[in-house]
Amino acid sequence: MGIPEKIKKIEEDLHRTQVNKKTEHHIGLLKAKLAKLRRELEASESRAGGGSSVGYDIRKSGDATVVLIGLPSVGKSTLLNKLTNAKSKIGAYHFTTLNVVPGIMEHRGARIQILDLPGIIEGASSGRGLGKRVLSVARSADLILFVVDVFQPEAREILKMELYKIGIRTDERPPNIAIEGTSSGGITISPQVKLTKMSEELVKDILRVYGVNSARVIIREDISDEQLVDSLLGNRVYVPSLTAMNKVDLVTHGFTNELSLKLSFGFVPVSAEAGINISLLKEEIYRKLDLIRIYMRPRGGEPDLKEPLVVRNGATVLDICNKLHRKMSEDLRYAQIWGKSVKFGGQKVGATHKLMDEDVVTLVTK
Repeated sequence: MGIPEKIKKIEEDLHRTQVNKKTEHHIGLLKAKLAKLRRELEASESRAGGGSSVGYDIRKSGDATVVLIGLPSVGKSTLLNKLTNAKSKIGAYHFTTLNVVPGIMEHRGARIQILDLPGIIEGASSGRGLGKRVLSVARSADLILFVVDVFQPEAREILKMELYKIGIRTDERPPNIAIEGTSSGGITISPQVKLTKMSEELVKDILRVYGVNSARVIIREDISDEQLVDSLLGNRVYVPSLTAMNKVDLVTHGFTNELSLKLSFGFVPVSAEAGINISLLKEEIYRKLDLIRIYMRPRGGEPDLKEPLVVRNGATVLDICNKLHRKMSEDLRYAQIWGKSVKFGGQKVGATHKLMDEDVVTLVTK
């Protein structure tokens, strides 16, 4: 029996099995086996294709990258044109955008790359439409912007599920679990919290499915069987998301307010066509990316307050060095900081010092 046949058999078994307390162990094992087989199938398909990537070849630029994900004809191209200097083709028919169209959004001194992807359809993760080729671009994004039609808000869950199926976890953190292989002694589970989503026995059985027969496992949060599989596969990416609810110019404010109360997720109401709330969306994108501005000051000179260096929140002096020049970190003696991250102006700090928004930095080299 080949891999596709094994996958189909497990999927049929999952479909037949009722979900309850008695079957949760069986279902957890089936899902673990299914994920393993799907990874093996993808690997074999990649080898058959000569090892070439299925994704678009996109060069990242700017201070961060945002991808627009939406159904066909939802208004992504129009929104890209309003947010950036791009000239994405617009048309009232499906799949107007057949390639990835990049643009640069400038906001608060940051240059943010926005990528308009071809429309996603249900089943894209299995290859329908432009399928995996489109979705693969999102793996390297810093933020996923779901663009949803105000008349089809349920589309967000379809899009989120398609991303989930190819290993992109939106608005999630990597599971807090450590698996340390040992030479003998079997599998030892050391939960630091109470496990309610699966039993220790299921943890051991899933590990064995992946060939782990002797290990020390430290579980620091109440994880599910799917999170355990994610940790074992090691090829998942975790990306924050934002939702733009487009075409609000076609409905009343009351309709939009009622939608915000009914839905389980927040959104920015916009109209790409009418240019409504574009500035608000830019600000939300900037906020969600968690960017900070650093102003460089030459030794003995004045700070450049016109062109900040934009980095992610939590960046260190070393990160600044690497962004300016890859060899600068080797020559760094110390940095002087003026701003919120230090106790007094001009304080000397080392390479590991974490910077804060609007800090002024002088790098002193050897």
